[in-house]
Amino acid sequence: MIQCGRMTQVIAVANQKGGVGKTTTSVNLAAYLAGAGKRVLLADLDPQGNASSSLGVAPGDRSLYDVLVGEAPPESVVALSRRMGLDVIPSGPALAAAEVELVGVEKREKRLREALRPLLPRYDLVLLDCPPSLGLITVNALTAADGLLAPIQCEYLALEGLGQLLGTIQLVQNGPNRDLQLFGIVMTMFDGRTRLARQVVDEVRKHYPKKLFRTLIPRSVYLSEAPSYGQSIFEYHGNSKAAQAYASLGEEFMSRLR
Repeated sequence: MIQCGRMTQVIAVANQKGGVGKTTTSVNLAAYLAGAGKRVLLADLDPQGNASSSLGVAPGDRSLYDVLVGEAPPESVVALSRRMGLDVIPSGPALAAAEVELVGVEKREKRLREALRPLLPRYDLVLLDCPPSLGLITVNALTAADGLLAPIQCEYLALEGLGQLLGTIQLVQNGPNRDLQLFGIVMTMFDGRTRLARQVVDEVRKHYPKKLFRTLIPRSVYLSEAPSYGQSIFEYHGNSKAAQAYASLGEEFMSRLR
Protein backbone atom coordinates (compact mmCIF):
# COMPACT_ATOMS: atom_id res chain seq x y z
CA MET A 1 0.00 0.00 0.00
CA ILE A 2 1.29 3.46 -0.87
CA GLN A 3 1.27 5.75 2.12
CA CYS A 4 2.56 9.29 2.23
CA GLY A 5 1.40 11.64 4.98
CA ARG A 6 -2.37 11.51 4.77
CA MET A 7 -3.98 8.42 3.32
CA THR A 8 -4.25 8.83 -0.44
CA GLN A 9 -6.02 5.90 -2.04
CA VAL A 10 -4.87 4.61 -5.39
CA ILE A 11 -7.49 2.67 -7.36
CA ALA A 12 -6.74 0.84 -10.62
CA VAL A 13 -9.65 0.58 -13.05
CA ALA A 14 -8.84 -2.59 -14.94
CA ASN A 15 -10.17 -5.45 -17.01
CA GLN A 16 -8.21 -7.31 -19.65
CA LYS A 17 -11.26 -7.27 -21.96
CA GLY A 18 -11.67 -4.25 -24.18
CA GLY A 19 -14.90 -2.32 -24.60
CA VAL A 20 -16.23 -2.89 -21.09
CA GLY A 21 -16.32 0.75 -20.01
CA LYS A 22 -12.99 1.15 -18.19
CA THR A 23 -12.19 4.58 -19.58
CA THR A 24 -15.81 5.76 -19.43
CA THR A 25 -15.93 4.74 -15.78
CA SER A 26 -12.52 6.24 -14.96
CA VAL A 27 -13.35 9.59 -16.58
CA ASN A 28 -16.83 10.02 -15.17
CA LEU A 29 -15.94 8.82 -11.69
CA ALA A 30 -12.99 11.22 -11.65
CA ALA A 31 -15.20 14.08 -12.80
CA TYR A 32 -17.90 13.32 -10.23
CA LEU A 33 -15.48 12.94 -7.33
CA ALA A 34 -13.71 16.17 -8.25
CA GLY A 35 -17.09 17.90 -8.38
CA ALA A 36 -17.81 16.50 -4.92
CA GLY A 37 -14.75 18.26 -3.53
CA LYS A 38 -12.12 15.52 -3.79
CA ARG A 39 -8.66 16.27 -5.17
CA VAL A 40 -8.32 13.70 -7.93
CA LEU A 41 -5.48 12.61 -10.20
CA LEU A 42 -6.41 10.49 -13.21
CA ALA A 43 -3.46 8.66 -14.77
CA ASP A 44 -4.04 7.48 -18.33
CA LEU A 45 -2.19 4.18 -18.73
CA ASP A 46 -3.59 3.28 -22.15
CA PRO A 47 -1.40 4.13 -25.17
CA GLN A 48 -4.58 5.10 -27.05
CA GLY A 49 -4.89 8.05 -24.65
CA ASN A 50 -8.68 7.94 -24.58
CA ALA A 51 -9.02 9.05 -20.96
CA SER A 52 -6.88 12.11 -21.69
CA SER A 53 -8.82 13.11 -24.82
CA SER A 54 -12.15 12.39 -23.12
CA LEU A 55 -11.34 15.21 -20.71
CA GLY A 56 -10.02 17.53 -23.39
CA VAL A 57 -6.39 17.03 -22.36
CA ALA A 58 -4.04 16.80 -25.32
CA PRO A 59 -0.75 14.97 -24.80
CA GLY A 60 2.10 17.44 -24.56
CA ASP A 61 5.78 16.98 -25.26
CA ARG A 62 5.95 14.57 -22.32
CA SER A 63 3.60 11.88 -21.12
CA LEU A 64 3.46 8.93 -18.74
CA TYR A 65 5.93 7.13 -21.01
CA ASP A 66 8.67 9.63 -20.19
CA VAL A 67 8.08 9.11 -16.48
CA LEU A 68 8.18 5.31 -16.64
CA VAL A 69 11.41 5.21 -18.62
CA GLY A 70 13.02 7.76 -16.32
CA GLU A 71 13.27 10.67 -18.76
CA ALA A 72 10.99 13.10 -16.89
CA PRO A 73 10.00 13.76 -13.26
CA PRO A 74 6.34 12.88 -12.59
CA GLU A 75 5.31 16.40 -11.62
CA SER A 76 6.43 17.67 -15.04
CA VAL A 77 3.79 15.66 -16.93
CA VAL A 78 0.72 16.41 -14.80
CA ALA A 79 -1.78 18.38 -16.88
CA LEU A 80 -4.60 20.51 -15.53
CA SER A 81 -8.06 19.70 -16.81
CA ARG A 82 -10.72 22.38 -17.11
CA ARG A 83 -12.32 21.00 -13.94
CA MET A 84 -11.52 22.20 -10.46
CA GLY A 85 -9.84 19.44 -8.47
CA LEU A 86 -9.12 17.09 -11.38
CA ASP A 87 -5.61 16.68 -12.83
CA VAL A 88 -4.51 14.25 -15.53
CA ILE A 89 -1.32 12.39 -16.38
CA PRO A 90 -1.76 12.04 -20.15
CA SER A 91 -0.77 9.09 -22.27
CA GLY A 92 0.15 8.61 -25.89
CA PRO A 93 1.29 6.01 -28.45
CA ALA A 94 4.85 6.03 -27.08
CA LEU A 95 3.61 4.27 -23.94
CA ALA A 96 3.24 1.05 -25.95
CA ALA A 97 7.02 0.95 -26.27
CA ALA A 98 7.43 0.94 -22.50
CA GLU A 99 6.22 -2.67 -22.37
CA VAL A 100 9.33 -3.64 -24.35
CA GLU A 101 11.81 -1.11 -23.00
CA LEU A 102 11.19 -1.99 -19.36
CA VAL A 103 11.57 -5.76 -19.77
CA GLY A 104 15.21 -5.77 -18.70
CA VAL A 105 14.88 -3.04 -16.06
CA GLU A 106 15.27 -3.94 -12.40
CA LYS A 107 12.01 -3.72 -10.41
CA ARG A 108 10.18 -2.89 -13.64
CA GLU A 109 6.79 -3.69 -12.11
CA LYS A 110 7.31 -0.95 -9.48
CA ARG A 111 8.13 1.95 -11.80
CA LEU A 112 4.64 3.47 -11.62
CA ARG A 113 4.44 3.13 -7.85
CA GLU A 114 7.70 4.98 -7.41
CA ALA A 115 6.64 7.64 -9.93
CA LEU A 116 3.38 8.34 -8.09
CA ARG A 117 4.93 8.55 -4.64
CA PRO A 118 5.95 12.26 -4.72
CA LEU A 119 2.56 13.26 -6.13
CA LEU A 120 0.37 11.62 -3.49
CA PRO A 121 0.36 14.44 -0.91
CA ARG A 122 -1.47 16.63 -3.43
CA TYR A 123 -4.45 14.33 -3.85
CA ASP A 124 -7.20 12.50 -1.99
CA LEU A 125 -7.53 9.88 -4.72
CA VAL A 126 -5.58 8.58 -7.71
CA LEU A 127 -7.42 6.65 -10.44
CA LEU A 128 -5.41 4.53 -12.89
CA ASP A 129 -7.14 3.90 -16.22
CA CYS A 130 -5.54 0.66 -17.42
CA PRO A 131 -5.13 -0.70 -20.95
CA PRO A 132 -7.21 -3.71 -22.08
CA SER A 133 -4.53 -6.27 -21.30
CA LEU A 134 -2.74 -7.91 -18.39
CA GLY A 135 0.70 -6.82 -19.60
CA LEU A 136 3.47 -4.97 -17.79
CA ILE A 137 1.62 -1.63 -17.70
CA THR A 138 -1.40 -3.17 -15.98
CA VAL A 139 0.88 -5.08 -13.58
CA ASN A 140 2.52 -1.73 -12.76
CA ALA A 141 -0.92 -0.31 -12.01
CA LEU A 142 -1.88 -3.22 -9.75
CA THR A 143 1.47 -2.96 -7.98
CA ALA A 144 0.87 0.75 -7.35
CA ALA A 145 -2.77 0.38 -6.31
CA ASP A 146 -4.50 -0.15 -3.00
CA GLY A 147 -7.56 -1.53 -4.77
CA LEU A 148 -8.93 -2.70 -8.11
CA LEU A 149 -12.21 -1.46 -9.56
CA ALA A 150 -13.37 -3.91 -12.22
CA PRO A 151 -15.93 -2.74 -14.80
CA ILE A 152 -17.78 -5.76 -16.19
CA GLN A 153 -19.99 -5.63 -19.26
CA CYS A 154 -23.38 -7.31 -18.86
CA GLU A 155 -22.67 -10.14 -21.27
CA TYR A 156 -22.28 -13.92 -21.25
CA LEU A 157 -18.48 -14.07 -20.90
CA ALA A 158 -18.32 -11.55 -18.06
CA LEU A 159 -17.69 -14.08 -15.31
CA GLU A 160 -14.96 -15.84 -17.27
CA GLY A 161 -13.10 -12.57 -17.77
CA LEU A 162 -13.59 -11.64 -14.13
CA GLY A 163 -12.10 -14.95 -13.05
CA GLN A 164 -8.95 -14.25 -15.08
CA LEU A 165 -8.68 -10.78 -13.58
CA LEU A 166 -9.03 -12.09 -10.03
CA GLY A 167 -6.32 -14.64 -10.81
CA THR A 168 -4.02 -11.78 -11.75
CA ILE A 169 -4.84 -10.04 -8.46
CA GLN A 170 -3.74 -13.15 -6.61
CA LEU A 171 -0.46 -13.27 -8.54
CA VAL A 172 0.23 -9.64 -7.65
CA GLN A 173 -0.69 -10.30 -4.01
CA ASN A 174 1.80 -13.15 -3.97
CA GLY A 175 4.45 -10.93 -5.52
CA PRO A 176 4.96 -7.16 -5.65
CA ASN A 177 1.82 -5.95 -3.79
CA ARG A 178 0.45 -8.15 -1.03
CA ASP A 179 -1.94 -5.37 0.07
CA LEU A 180 -3.87 -5.21 -3.21
CA GLN A 181 -7.61 -5.75 -2.72
CA LEU A 182 -10.66 -5.99 -4.95
CA PHE A 183 -12.26 -2.60 -4.30
CA GLY A 184 -15.41 -3.35 -6.23
CA ILE A 185 -17.15 -4.57 -9.37
CA VAL A 186 -19.36 -2.31 -11.47
CA MET A 187 -21.71 -3.65 -14.13
CA THR A 188 -21.71 -1.58 -17.31
CA MET A 189 -23.76 -1.39 -20.52
CA PHE A 190 -26.79 -2.72 -18.71
CA ASP A 191 -29.99 -3.13 -20.73
CA GLY A 192 -32.81 -4.09 -18.37
CA ARG A 193 -34.99 -5.15 -21.31
CA THR A 194 -32.87 -8.24 -21.92
CA ARG A 195 -33.02 -11.36 -19.81
CA LEU A 196 -29.32 -12.02 -20.38
CA ALA A 197 -28.25 -8.73 -18.80
CA ARG A 198 -30.37 -9.40 -15.72
CA GLN A 199 -29.04 -12.95 -15.45
CA VAL A 200 -25.42 -11.79 -15.67
CA VAL A 201 -25.97 -9.23 -12.90
CA ASP A 202 -27.66 -11.86 -10.73
CA GLU A 203 -24.78 -14.27 -11.29
CA VAL A 204 -22.12 -11.72 -10.36
CA ARG A 205 -24.15 -10.66 -7.32
CA LYS A 206 -24.42 -14.29 -6.22
CA HIS A 207 -20.65 -14.84 -6.39
CA TYR A 208 -19.48 -11.42 -5.15
CA PRO A 209 -22.34 -9.91 -3.09
CA LYS A 210 -20.14 -7.62 -1.02
CA LYS A 211 -18.03 -6.39 -3.93
CA LEU A 212 -20.71 -5.61 -6.52
CA PHE A 213 -21.85 -1.99 -6.61
CA ARG A 214 -25.63 -1.61 -6.50
CA THR A 215 -25.54 0.98 -9.28
CA LEU A 216 -25.89 -0.41 -12.80
CA ILE A 217 -24.46 1.72 -15.61
CA PRO A 218 -26.90 1.69 -18.55
CA ARG A 219 -26.15 1.60 -22.24
CA SER A 220 -26.29 5.17 -23.44
CA VAL A 221 -25.49 6.98 -26.65
CA TYR A 222 -24.59 10.02 -24.54
CA LEU A 223 -21.71 8.09 -22.94
CA SER A 224 -20.40 7.38 -26.43
CA GLU A 225 -20.80 10.96 -27.63
CA ALA A 226 -19.42 12.88 -24.64
CA PRO A 227 -15.70 12.04 -25.22
CA SER A 228 -15.76 13.56 -28.71
CA TYR A 229 -16.51 16.91 -27.04
CA GLY A 230 -13.85 16.46 -24.35
CA GLN A 231 -16.58 16.38 -21.73
CA SER A 232 -17.74 14.13 -18.93
CA ILE A 233 -21.32 12.88 -18.99
CA PHE A 234 -22.20 15.51 -16.39
CA GLU A 235 -21.14 18.33 -18.70
CA TYR A 236 -22.51 16.78 -21.87
CA HIS A 237 -25.94 15.64 -20.71
CA GLY A 238 -26.24 16.08 -16.96
CA ASN A 239 -29.94 15.13 -16.85
CA SER A 240 -29.48 11.78 -18.59
CA LYS A 241 -29.95 8.42 -16.93
CA ALA A 242 -26.27 7.74 -17.58
CA ALA A 243 -25.26 10.87 -15.63
CA GLN A 244 -27.61 9.90 -12.80
CA ALA A 245 -26.09 6.41 -12.76
CA TYR A 246 -22.50 7.69 -12.56
CA ALA A 247 -23.51 10.13 -9.82
CA SER A 248 -25.00 7.21 -7.89
CA LEU A 249 -21.87 5.15 -8.48
CA GLY A 250 -19.76 8.08 -7.30
CA GLU A 251 -21.67 8.24 -4.03
CA GLU A 252 -21.28 4.49 -3.51
CA PHE A 253 -17.60 4.77 -4.38
CA MET A 254 -17.00 7.49 -1.78
CA SER A 255 -18.78 5.44 0.87
CA ARG A 256 -16.16 2.71 0.38
CA LEU A 257 -13.15 4.99 0.63
CA ARG A 258 -11.17 4.93 3.85
